[in-house]
Amino acid sequence: MEKPDPMARISPVKYSLDSKFQFKCHSGVKCFTKCCRGINIILTPYDIIVLKRRLQLSSDEFLTLYTQPQVLEKTDLPVVNLKLLDDEQQSCPFVRDDGCLVYADRPSACRYYPLGVASLAHKEGADDEGFFFFVNEPHCLGFEEKTVWTVREWRTDQGVDVRDEINAEWADLMVRKRSFPGNIKLTDKSKQLFFMTSYNIDQFRRFVFESSFLERYDVDKDTVATFKNDDVALLKFGLKWLKDLLFNYKNFEVNEAAQSISVRSGKRRESPK
Repeated sequence: MEKPDPMARISPVKYSLDSKFQFKCHSGVKCFTKCCRGINIILTPYDIIVLKRRLQLSSDEFLTLYTQPQVLEKTDLPVVNLKLLDDEQQSCPFVRDDGCLVYADRPSACRYYPLGVASLAHKEGADDEGFFFFVNEPHCLGFEEKTVWTVREWRTDQGVDVRDEINAEWADLMVRKRSFPGNIKLTDKSKQLFFMTSYNIDQFRRFVFESSFLERYDVDKDTVATFKNDDVALLKFGLKWLKDLLFNYKNFEVNEAAQSISVRSGKRRESPK
């Protein structure tokens, strides 16, 4: 079994799905909930869908109350971080001394801990096993527990394998954009569309059904029926549409009435208004 350096915060060693590590977190360890304070958690699109549903909030309400936006320098794409409390420890808004209030619906980053995950390339030609690394924080006593996992077992146990499948197109968009030369920038309009589709599923639904979207794009009725009232299906549809918009994929046919606008540095077709 691979032994992490106890003084290193993040080990640069690549882990595969079959790499082993030793860890268990429970209320009996003295550092319980300490890792939920002073953190930086980027929320995935599916994280927001699950949490807003758990809290019975609209996308707008959840984004306003619990997130703060930022633009990732390497991708030039907007993401949202979980907004921490303004207390001495900068605590997660959902953590209490006895645990997490939304544990069953906690974000993917929380589920992965003590692992980190990264993709080295977009999906075509990428390593199917992915790239994982071990996060070893000196304050965490969970590493002293005797339970041994493989990365594959941990992902299944924590439910991140399912979440990663739902977020796969979004992650691929992020990595694909990161591979572009630095001088190729997205327009503000493109960033707004990326943000809406990724994070504000309620607004995206209005965009699809209350604008000329379905007149401009040839989407069959069965597909429309699947995502009309299903946030996850709508998210998957929207991410495929973003690939068309930003990277000129051919997932959807565009009606001839659609006009062209500049989306990046070149001319591209117009998004619905």
